[in-house]
Amino acid sequence: MTKKKANTDQLITEIIAGIEKVKGEKIHILDLREIENTVCDYFVICEGNSNTQVNAISGSIQKTVSKSIKDKPWHVEGERNAEWILLDYVNVVVHIFQKHIREYYDIESLWGDAKITTIEATY
Repeated sequence: MTKKKANTDQLITEIIAGIEKVKGEKIHILDLREIENTVCDYFVICEGNSNTQVNAISGSIQKTVSKSIKDKPWHVEGERNAEWILLDYVNVVVHIFQKHIREYYDIESLWGDAKITTIEATY
């Protein structure tokens, strides 16, 4: 296993831990590595039930990742209205949606060629 792969796997593990700490729902990992011209290797997608929870998920992910592997997002978007927050960790991009926004944009269908892994919540 390459160092990059190990780091990416650990990053995804910590992102999911951050989501689960504040009860984020419907967690999907989209593996984009087999698709040409993608901007990253993975999307992690989840949802919260309100803008407060979406903000809490974002904060929890950033805190968990920072504490455990000393990494922070290269770029963050959407924190002001908290309907869709994007955390860009370069190889991994996290999308945190409110349910109705996730249904509207339906990223999983847009990236239909990606291998999708569903994470069963541990709470």
